[in-house]
Formats: sequence, structure tokens, C-alpha cells
Amino acid sequence: MPAGNTRIAGLYAVTPDETDTPRLLAGAEAALAGGAQALQYRNKPADAKLRLAQGRALIALCRKYRRPLIINDHLDLALALDADGLHLGSEDGALAEARRRLGDEKILGASCYDRLESALEAQRAGATYVAFGSFFPSSVKPGAVRAPLSLLTSAREQLSVPVVAIGGITLENAPRLIEAGAHGVAVISALFGAPDVRAAARDFSALFTQHRP
Repeated sequence: MPAGNTRIAGLYAVTPDETDTPRLLAGAEAALAGGAQALQYRNKPADAKLRLAQGRALIALCRKYRRPLIINDHLDLALALDADGLHLGSEDGALAEARRRLGDEKILGASCYDRLESALEAQRAGATYVAFGSFFPSSVKPGAVRAPLSLLTSAREQLSVPVVAIGGITLENAPRLIEAGAHGVAVISALFGAPDVRAAARDFSALFTQHRP
């Protein structure tokens, strides 16, 4: 898949911290089969050996479904895997340096929290999408700064790159984010913690045809 032609939109599946690789792959495949448009590999406690093994398995899976695999935080892993992209938080490295090392064709995402100015700077540095949040209480990041829904509307008006909402997103509150201007929603718990991951992915994906702004 030519990553440079991929605009992040719809359901953006973000993997949970999972050491059981077969379980991780089963959940990721169910999410992709249900309609996730992109998959981010995020596993904070994993060591380098496990990240490499899981990353290799996930990239093969994403190739099967023709969806991009984006690596959270680890530029060297993204380069080693020839992954489709990288996502960086504010303390995970410089966007401009990541863009230089990734090349022009790869996806590059940036966490911008509740700051529109950070998103404008990220876009200038080469980001191909930006993420704002947390919009709702999050079990993954309970202390995360909260962002207002109005930020999505302002960002969509001022940015030329896709806008992704993150943080505590469920099937019940996602429509509010989409209607406010989010091109995509990044989901961990409400997707991978669902009794039927594929059905949850299908339901999240359907929201984007029902609630477009």
C-alpha cells in the first residue's frame, strides 16, 4: 500500500498493551475485518524484541487487508519494519527529524492534546495527520488533559491534514466527535475490549456514514 496516498479517516484502531502475540493478532485481524481503516501498534511495556516480533506479524496482517500500519513512538522500529507510518507524542522525538528519516511518502501523526497551535506547527513540520484529546475520561490515560469538542471544528477549518479524536471514545460518544469535525476516531478499549471486536469495528465504521458533519 502506498502510504503517501493514505489519508487517515474513519476507525483508527490502536492496539492495547498485549504481551500475548496470538491474542494481539486475533484482535487486530478482527478490527481490520470489521472495517478499521488504519492500525496503530502501541505497546508501552513491551521490550524491543517483543515489539519487533509483534510488529512483523502486524505488518503482514495489514498488508493482507491493505491497511496502513503505524508505529507508536518508535522511529527505529518503523524504519526496521518499513511500516507505513509513525505516530509521535510531544516527548517522543522531533517531527521534522522523523519526517527526514522516514522520507516524504510515509504517514506521520502527531499528538497535539488540546493545542491547536501545536497542530499547526506539526503540519508545518511534515505531519500528515494530527490527533487531539482526551475528549472523554480514558482508562488508558486517566490523567490526560481534556480537550473541548470545539477544538475539532476549529482544527478542521484551519488545517489541511486529517484530524483524529482520541481518548475515552465509545460507540455512544463517537457521533459527537464526528459531527464536530473529526475525520477519524482512535479507539483502544471500546474496540479491543468489546465481546466481539469485529462487530464493534463494524459499528464504529458505520458511524462515519451516519454522522458526517
